[in-house]
Amino acid sequence: EVSKILFDMGCYEISLGDTVGVGTPLKAKRMLEAVNQHIPMNKLAAHFHDTYGQALANLYAVLEEGIAVIDSSVAGLGGCPYAKGAAGNVASEDVVYLLNGLGIKSGINLEKLAVTGDWITRTINRPNRSKVGIAMMAG
Repeated sequence: EVSKILFDMGCYEISLGDTVGVGTPLKAKRMLEAVNQHIPMNKLAAHFHDTYGQALANLYAVLEEGIAVIDSSVAGLGGCPYAKGAAGNVASEDVVYLLNGLGIKSGINLEKLAVTGDWITRTINRPNRSKVGIAMMAG
């Protein structure tokens, strides 16, 4: 309902988010299906945090349904100020690896992205939450 109101007001894109990271692929699909009844798929985006390790699975589920715009963060950095223990957004490195595996071209150099994630996490003394980034930096 809120998404439709925003879209009708002129929002060019509605980002469907799980900012506390408790969603599952089935819940993500159901949310997308409900909103897609009122808003075209090409006006929707996805934003999944990885608190319970489901962000990449949720992302894959909505990609299968036609979502083409997704949010991610280098090394999975971030969090949610009102959800204690919430992880950051799905790691960009993990997303690019998934997209590459699906044959979807992102135009992003995965090696440079992993190096950047490693650098920034060391610089700000935060853990790297990207499984792909950690694996690539290990050798």
